Amino acid sequence: MIQHVKTSVFHKIFLFISITFFAGTISVKSQQDPQYTQYMYNTQIVNPAYVGSREVLSFGVLGRMQWVDLEGAPTTGTFSVNSPIGLMGDMGLGLSIVYDQIGPATESNAVLDYSYSLQLARRNISKLSFGLKAGVDMLDVDYTKLKLSDPNDPLFQSQVDNKIQPQVGAGIYFHTQKYYVGFSVPNFLNSKHFDEGSLDNDEIASIAVERLHYFFITGYVFDLNPNLKFKPATLVKFVSGAPIQWDMSANFLINEKFAIGGSYRWDASASGMLGFQATEGIFIGLAYDYQFSAIKDYNNGSYEALIRFDIFNKADKILTPRFF
Repeated sequence: MIQHVKTSVFHKIFLFISITFFAGTISVKSQQDPQYTQYMYNTQIVNPAYVGSREVLSFGVLGRMQWVDLEGAPTTGTFSVNSPIGLMGDMGLGLSIVYDQIGPATESNAVLDYSYSLQLARRNISKLSFGLKAGVDMLDVDYTKLKLSDPNDPLFQSQVDNKIQPQVGAGIYFHTQKYYVGFSVPNFLNSKHFDEGSLDNDEIASIAVERLHYFFITGYVFDLNPNLKFKPATLVKFVSGAPIQWDMSANFLINEKFAIGGSYRWDASASGMLGFQATEGIFIGLAYDYQFSAIKDYNNGSYEALIRFDIFNKADKILTPRFF
Protein backbone atom coordinates (compact mmCIF):
# COMPACT_ATOMS: atom_id res chain seq x y z
CA MET A 1 0.00 0.00 0.00
CA ILE A 2 2.81 2.42 0.94
CA GLN A 3 4.64 1.63 -2.30
CA HIS A 4 1.42 2.26 -4.26
CA VAL A 5 0.88 5.63 -2.56
CA LYS A 6 4.49 6.68 -3.25
CA THR A 7 4.18 5.67 -6.90
CA SER A 8 0.89 7.53 -7.27
CA VAL A 9 2.44 10.70 -5.80
CA PHE A 10 5.46 10.47 -8.12
CA HIS A 11 3.14 10.02 -11.11
CA LYS A 12 1.15 13.12 -10.14
CA ILE A 13 4.31 15.18 -9.56
CA PHE A 14 5.76 14.14 -12.91
CA LEU A 15 2.49 14.83 -14.72
CA PHE A 16 2.31 18.28 -13.10
CA ILE A 17 5.91 19.09 -14.10
CA SER A 18 5.26 17.98 -17.69
CA ILE A 19 2.06 20.00 -17.99
CA THR A 20 3.71 23.06 -16.41
CA PHE A 21 6.61 22.94 -18.88
CA PHE A 22 4.17 22.36 -21.72
CA ALA A 23 1.94 25.27 -20.79
CA GLY A 24 4.85 27.57 -19.96
CA THR A 25 6.43 27.21 -23.36
CA ILE A 26 3.34 27.12 -25.58
CA SER A 27 3.88 30.74 -26.63
CA VAL A 28 7.33 30.25 -28.10
CA LYS A 29 7.37 30.13 -31.88
CA SER A 30 12.19 28.30 -36.16
CA GLN A 31 13.01 25.12 -36.51
CA GLN A 32 16.80 25.06 -36.48
CA ASP A 33 17.58 21.59 -35.18
CA PRO A 34 17.10 18.73 -37.67
CA GLN A 35 13.69 17.12 -37.81
CA TYR A 36 13.11 13.36 -37.80
CA THR A 37 10.16 11.23 -38.85
CA GLN A 38 11.26 8.19 -36.87
CA TYR A 39 11.79 10.22 -33.70
CA MET A 40 10.45 7.33 -31.58
CA TYR A 41 13.63 5.37 -32.45
CA ASN A 42 15.96 8.38 -32.16
CA THR A 43 15.06 9.66 -28.70
CA GLN A 44 18.60 10.02 -27.35
CA ILE A 45 19.38 12.82 -29.81
CA VAL A 46 16.78 15.11 -28.22
CA ASN A 47 16.55 13.76 -24.65
CA PRO A 48 19.63 12.65 -22.64
CA ALA A 49 17.45 11.10 -19.92
CA TYR A 50 16.64 8.29 -22.38
CA VAL A 51 20.16 6.81 -22.30
CA GLY A 52 20.36 3.45 -20.56
CA SER A 53 16.58 2.98 -20.54
CA ARG A 54 16.70 0.03 -22.97
CA GLU A 55 18.98 -1.78 -20.50
CA VAL A 56 21.35 -2.91 -23.26
CA LEU A 57 24.35 -1.48 -25.09
CA SER A 58 22.59 0.12 -28.04
CA PHE A 59 23.99 1.70 -31.23
CA GLY A 60 21.90 3.74 -33.66
CA VAL A 61 22.58 5.28 -37.08
CA LEU A 62 20.03 7.44 -38.92
CA GLY A 63 20.25 9.17 -42.30
CA ARG A 64 17.75 11.64 -43.69
CA MET A 65 17.47 13.29 -47.11
CA GLN A 66 14.85 16.03 -46.99
CA TRP A 67 13.07 17.51 -50.00
CA VAL A 68 14.92 15.37 -52.55
CA ASP A 69 15.87 17.15 -55.81
CA LEU A 70 15.57 20.60 -54.21
CA GLU A 71 18.95 22.35 -54.39
CA GLY A 72 20.38 23.09 -50.96
CA ALA A 73 17.82 20.93 -49.12
CA PRO A 74 18.73 19.57 -45.66
CA THR A 75 20.76 16.36 -45.33
CA THR A 76 21.15 14.89 -41.86
CA GLY A 77 23.05 12.02 -40.28
CA THR A 78 23.10 10.91 -36.65
CA PHE A 79 25.07 8.35 -34.67
CA SER A 80 24.29 7.39 -31.10
CA VAL A 81 25.45 4.82 -28.56
CA ASN A 82 24.27 4.36 -25.00
CA SER A 83 24.35 1.82 -22.21
CA PRO A 84 23.28 1.41 -18.59
CA ILE A 85 26.14 1.74 -16.12
CA GLY A 86 26.60 1.28 -12.38
CA LEU A 87 26.12 -1.77 -10.18
CA MET A 88 22.37 -1.19 -9.96
CA GLY A 89 21.96 -0.11 -13.58
CA ASP A 90 20.48 3.15 -12.31
CA MET A 91 22.69 5.32 -14.52
CA GLY A 92 23.16 5.60 -18.26
CA LEU A 93 25.99 6.95 -20.40
CA GLY A 94 26.00 7.70 -24.10
CA LEU A 95 27.51 9.58 -27.01
CA SER A 96 25.54 11.26 -29.79
CA ILE A 97 26.85 12.86 -32.98
CA VAL A 98 24.76 14.89 -35.44
CA TYR A 99 25.80 16.17 -38.89
CA ASP A 100 23.37 18.54 -40.61
CA GLN A 101 23.85 20.37 -43.92
CA ILE A 102 21.45 22.87 -45.45
CA GLY A 103 22.43 25.13 -48.32
CA PRO A 104 25.80 26.77 -47.59
CA ALA A 105 25.72 25.88 -43.89
CA THR A 106 27.09 22.73 -42.27
CA GLU A 107 26.54 22.18 -38.57
CA SER A 108 27.77 19.25 -36.53
CA ASN A 109 27.89 18.45 -32.86
CA ALA A 110 29.22 15.76 -30.55
CA VAL A 111 27.86 15.42 -27.02
CA LEU A 112 28.06 13.10 -24.05
CA ASP A 113 24.75 12.05 -22.50
CA TYR A 114 24.27 11.00 -18.88
CA SER A 115 21.19 9.87 -16.99
CA TYR A 116 20.27 8.91 -13.45
CA SER A 117 17.12 6.88 -12.80
CA LEU A 118 14.82 6.38 -9.84
CA GLN A 119 12.85 3.13 -9.80
CA LEU A 120 9.36 4.05 -8.63
CA ALA A 121 7.73 0.62 -8.75
CA ARG A 122 9.39 -2.78 -9.05
CA ARG A 123 6.38 -4.82 -10.10
CA ASN A 124 5.41 -2.54 -13.01
CA ILE A 125 9.01 -1.44 -13.69
CA SER A 126 8.38 2.28 -13.77
CA LYS A 127 11.37 4.62 -13.79
CA LEU A 128 11.87 8.36 -13.66
CA SER A 129 15.15 9.48 -15.25
CA PHE A 130 17.00 12.79 -15.23
CA GLY A 131 19.52 13.48 -17.98
CA LEU A 132 22.28 15.90 -18.89
CA LYS A 133 24.12 16.41 -22.16
CA ALA A 134 27.28 18.40 -22.77
CA GLY A 135 29.49 18.79 -25.81
CA VAL A 136 30.48 21.06 -28.66
CA ASP A 137 28.73 22.41 -31.73
CA MET A 138 30.61 23.46 -34.89
CA LEU A 139 29.29 25.65 -37.70
CA ASP A 140 30.69 26.27 -41.19
CA VAL A 141 29.07 28.61 -43.73
CA ASP A 142 30.47 28.71 -47.28
CA TYR A 143 29.12 31.81 -49.01
CA THR A 144 30.63 30.74 -52.34
CA LYS A 145 27.71 28.31 -52.64
CA LEU A 146 25.24 31.20 -52.71
CA LYS A 147 24.08 32.95 -55.87
CA LEU A 148 24.42 36.54 -54.73
CA SER A 149 22.94 39.51 -56.59
CA ASP A 150 25.88 41.54 -55.26
CA PRO A 151 29.07 39.42 -54.90
CA ASN A 152 30.75 42.39 -53.17
CA ASP A 153 28.16 42.63 -50.39
CA PRO A 154 30.25 43.11 -47.20
CA LEU A 155 27.94 40.79 -45.25
CA PHE A 156 29.18 37.81 -47.29
CA GLN A 157 32.91 38.44 -47.59
CA SER A 158 34.10 36.48 -44.54
CA GLN A 159 33.42 32.76 -44.33
CA VAL A 160 32.27 31.15 -41.10
CA ASP A 161 34.95 28.49 -40.57
CA ASN A 162 34.74 25.95 -37.77
CA LYS A 163 33.01 28.26 -35.33
CA ILE A 164 32.84 26.22 -32.12
CA GLN A 165 30.32 26.75 -29.35
CA PRO A 166 29.61 24.68 -26.22
CA GLN A 167 26.34 22.79 -25.90
CA VAL A 168 24.63 21.98 -22.60
CA GLY A 169 21.18 20.44 -22.30
CA ALA A 170 18.93 18.46 -19.98
CA GLY A 171 15.83 16.30 -19.95
CA ILE A 172 13.47 14.18 -17.87
CA TYR A 173 11.99 10.87 -18.97
CA PHE A 174 9.45 8.59 -17.31
CA HIS A 175 8.63 5.13 -18.61
CA THR A 176 7.04 1.82 -17.79
CA GLN A 177 6.87 -1.25 -20.03
CA LYS A 178 3.80 0.29 -21.69
CA TYR A 179 4.24 4.04 -21.98
CA TYR A 180 6.68 6.91 -21.76
CA VAL A 181 6.66 10.68 -21.28
CA GLY A 182 9.60 13.02 -21.70
CA PHE A 183 10.51 16.70 -21.77
CA SER A 184 13.88 18.12 -22.78
CA VAL A 185 15.92 21.12 -23.88
CA PRO A 186 18.93 19.78 -25.84
CA ASN A 187 20.83 23.07 -25.62
CA PHE A 188 20.29 25.82 -23.05
CA LEU A 189 22.89 28.13 -24.56
CA ASN A 190 21.59 30.86 -26.85
CA SER A 191 24.80 30.82 -28.89
CA LYS A 192 25.53 33.41 -31.59
CA HIS A 193 27.83 33.07 -34.57
CA PHE A 194 29.21 36.34 -35.92
CA ASP A 195 30.77 37.70 -39.04
CA GLU A 196 33.18 40.34 -37.81
CA GLY A 197 33.97 41.69 -41.27
CA SER A 198 34.12 45.47 -41.66
CA LEU A 199 30.79 47.06 -42.47
CA ASP A 200 30.09 50.60 -43.54
CA ASN A 201 28.42 51.38 -40.23
CA ASP A 202 31.03 49.49 -38.16
CA GLU A 203 28.38 47.12 -36.79
CA ILE A 204 28.93 43.45 -36.19
CA ALA A 205 26.55 41.37 -38.27
CA SER A 206 24.96 38.35 -36.64
CA ILE A 207 25.12 35.38 -39.00
CA ALA A 208 23.27 32.73 -37.02
CA VAL A 209 21.65 32.40 -33.61
CA GLU A 210 21.09 29.05 -31.89
CA ARG A 211 17.69 29.34 -30.23
CA LEU A 212 16.33 27.18 -27.43
CA HIS A 213 14.41 24.11 -28.57
CA TYR A 214 11.85 22.45 -26.32
CA PHE A 215 10.75 18.84 -26.92
CA PHE A 216 7.79 17.01 -25.41
CA ILE A 217 7.33 13.33 -26.29
CA THR A 218 4.89 10.64 -25.20
CA GLY A 219 3.59 7.28 -26.38
CA TYR A 220 1.61 4.23 -25.23
CA VAL A 221 1.71 0.59 -26.31
CA PHE A 222 -1.58 -1.35 -26.49
CA ASP A 223 -1.55 -5.16 -26.69
CA LEU A 224 -4.38 -5.78 -29.16
CA ASN A 225 -3.69 -9.53 -29.12
CA PRO A 226 -0.67 -11.78 -28.42
CA ASN A 227 0.75 -11.08 -31.89
CA LEU A 228 -0.19 -7.44 -32.43
CA LYS A 229 0.79 -4.26 -30.61
CA PHE A 230 -0.41 -0.75 -31.36
CA LYS A 231 1.55 2.36 -30.38
CA PRO A 232 0.28 5.92 -30.82
CA ALA A 233 2.99 8.50 -30.10
CA THR A 234 3.55 12.22 -30.41
CA LEU A 235 6.33 14.79 -30.40
CA VAL A 236 5.81 18.50 -29.88
CA LYS A 237 8.69 20.88 -30.60
CA PHE A 238 8.77 24.59 -29.85
CA VAL A 239 11.44 27.07 -30.84
CA SER A 240 11.21 30.84 -30.90
CA GLY A 241 10.72 32.34 -34.32
CA ALA A 242 8.87 29.36 -35.80
CA PRO A 243 5.42 27.76 -35.56
CA ILE A 244 5.00 24.89 -33.11
CA GLN A 245 5.84 21.55 -34.74
CA TRP A 246 3.45 18.75 -33.75
CA ASP A 247 4.06 15.20 -34.97
CA MET A 248 1.52 12.43 -34.38
CA SER A 249 2.24 8.81 -35.28
CA ALA A 250 0.61 5.38 -35.09
CA ASN A 251 2.59 2.16 -35.44
CA PHE A 252 1.70 -1.53 -35.33
CA LEU A 253 4.15 -4.26 -34.32
CA ILE A 254 3.30 -7.66 -35.80
CA ASN A 255 4.69 -10.86 -34.26
CA GLU A 256 7.38 -8.72 -32.61
CA LYS A 257 9.07 -8.63 -36.05
CA PHE A 258 7.38 -6.22 -38.43
CA ALA A 259 6.49 -2.59 -37.71
CA ILE A 260 4.22 -0.59 -39.99
CA GLY A 261 2.67 2.80 -39.45
CA GLY A 262 2.26 6.40 -40.43
CA SER A 263 2.65 9.88 -39.02
CA TYR A 264 1.29 13.36 -39.59
CA ARG A 265 3.20 16.58 -39.04
CA TRP A 266 0.64 19.29 -38.39
CA ASP A 267 -0.01 21.40 -41.48
CA ALA A 268 3.23 20.18 -43.10
CA SER A 269 3.50 16.52 -44.18
CA ALA A 270 2.34 12.92 -43.90
CA SER A 271 4.68 9.94 -43.65
CA GLY A 272 4.72 6.18 -44.03
CA MET A 273 7.02 4.00 -41.93
CA LEU A 274 8.23 0.40 -42.14
CA GLY A 275 10.39 -1.48 -39.66
CA PHE A 276 11.86 -4.96 -39.38
CA GLN A 277 13.44 -6.72 -36.39
CA ALA A 278 15.98 -8.53 -38.56
CA THR A 279 17.57 -10.39 -35.66
CA GLU A 280 17.22 -10.35 -31.90
CA GLY A 281 19.53 -7.33 -31.78
CA ILE A 282 19.11 -5.57 -35.14
CA PHE A 283 16.20 -3.31 -36.07
CA ILE A 284 15.92 -1.59 -39.47
CA GLY A 285 13.52 1.27 -40.18
CA LEU A 286 12.51 3.23 -43.30
CA ALA A 287 10.29 6.28 -43.74
CA TYR A 288 8.99 8.50 -46.54
CA ASP A 289 7.47 11.98 -46.12
CA TYR A 290 5.04 13.66 -48.50
CA GLN A 291 4.90 17.44 -48.16
CA PHE A 292 1.61 19.38 -48.08
CA SER A 293 2.98 22.92 -48.32
CA ALA A 294 3.81 24.79 -51.54
CA ILE A 295 7.33 23.34 -51.49
CA LYS A 296 5.88 19.99 -52.65
CA ASP A 297 5.97 21.27 -56.23
CA TYR A 298 9.77 21.56 -56.11
CA ASN A 299 10.87 18.26 -54.55
CA ASN A 300 10.19 14.53 -54.52
CA GLY A 301 9.59 14.00 -50.83
CA SER A 302 11.90 13.13 -47.97
CA TYR A 303 13.52 9.78 -47.16
CA GLU A 304 14.85 8.43 -43.90
CA ALA A 305 16.58 5.18 -42.91
CA LEU A 306 17.85 3.91 -39.58
CA ILE A 307 19.48 0.86 -38.08
CA ARG A 308 19.66 0.04 -34.39
CA PHE A 309 22.02 -2.60 -33.06
CA ASP A 310 21.68 -3.91 -29.49
CA ILE A 311 24.29 -5.95 -27.63
CA PHE A 312 22.98 -7.83 -24.62
CA ASN A 313 24.75 -7.93 -21.29
CA LYS A 314 23.90 -11.56 -20.74
CA ALA A 315 24.18 -14.33 -23.33
CA ASP A 316 20.82 -15.77 -22.31
CA LYS A 317 18.94 -12.48 -22.29
CA ILE A 318 16.18 -12.44 -24.89
CA LEU A 319 14.72 -9.14 -26.03
CA THR A 320 10.99 -8.70 -26.12
CA PRO A 321 10.72 -5.45 -28.10
CA ARG A 322 9.46 -2.72 -25.82
CA PHE A 323 8.56 -0.82 -28.98
CA PHE A 324 10.25 2.42 -27.83
